[in-house]
Amino acid sequence: MSIYVGNLSYQVTEEDLKQAFAEYGKVSSVQVPTDRETGRPRGFAFVEMETEAQEQAAIDALDGAEWMGRDLKVNKAKPREDRGSSPRGSWGGNNARRNRY
Repeated sequence: MSIYVGNLSYQVTEEDLKQAFAEYGKVSSVQVPTDRETGRPRGFAFVEMETEAQEQAAIDALDGAEWMGRDLKVNKAKPREDRGSSPRGSWGGNNARRNRY
């Protein structure tokens, strides 16, 4: 199981999250996705803890809590949806140029 942590400050680091969640148990991993173009954190993260009981304790304590000036959104992470291919084909975006002739 993994925990989704949303509405994070853009200055948050993995170490910040490890320290905050360590109060509720052993943190196994932290992932802070970053924007590909700017390298800046995207405002959310995923935290994994050693047991589900520890994860649930962290969710119960931190969901809605103010941290680093933001009200956190903390819940069980949902499995990532398979995006598959774009409905517009592999060209992406508007295919008007390809379909013009």
